[in-house]
Amino acid sequence: MDTHTVGNVRHATALAQGIAAQGATRAGASILVQYAPVLLALMQDHNAAGELEERLKACAVQADARGNALFFNNRAPTRAECLQELDQDECGRPITRAMRLGQQKHVLALECAREVLEELWPAPFSIEQRHRFYPNAGFVETVSTEKEASIIAQGCTEQLWGSIKPDIVLHADRNLLKAALTPDFKFPCPESNQPRWAPYGASSPHSGKNQGEVYKEALGGQAMMISPREIVVQP
Repeated sequence: MDTHTVGNVRHATALAQGIAAQGATRAGASILVQYAPVLLALMQDHNAAGELEERLKACAVQADARGNALFFNNRAPTRAECLQELDQDECGRPITRAMRLGQQKHVLALECAREVLEELWPAPFSIEQRHRFYPNAGFVETVSTEKEASIIAQGCTEQLWGSIKPDIVLHADRNLLKAALTPDFKFPCPESNQPRWAPYGASSPHSGKNQGEVYKEALGGQAMMISPREIVVQP
């Protein structure tokens, strides 16, 4: 990266660190404590829960700023740029700049989140763990990373039909099929858009529901979106 971009990334990192430092002072208003009280029981401290919330939010802010610094010279993309079609997937569906940029920012955010959780979360957690969920049977199972990669490499993606892949699942104990909280990063493009859970289409076994609803149904616990601007809890 050139000197200008490095400076922008450093600014983004400092901004995120400043947000994280607010955790203790905002703990009393912690969304996590309000909507996922099991976290308070696990962390045994309002301040710790507030710090976790603020540092995950800081990961979103930092990833957003770093992505914009790297790909848009430290500015947010315009609506027209977000809608620009860059490629097509294997089914011929368009891949937009918003989708590609969101993927890149997710990588940055999840790298940051892993460091935060390894430091602060006292129980197991999963990052981008795929699950098969059978809503009629109320049954859920994990799909190993190796199995998922093999299925995709063979082009047999119908085997993943109906599966879910949350960004992060925080577990209360060693039961990796149950969630205390399911945080999902969202990077709206353009940034004036509101973060939202993606709805499932008519061909999905989860038709009529959105991601957050299915995460809660499959894994239990609370689901929430973390965007650079706000944290939104699934009703």
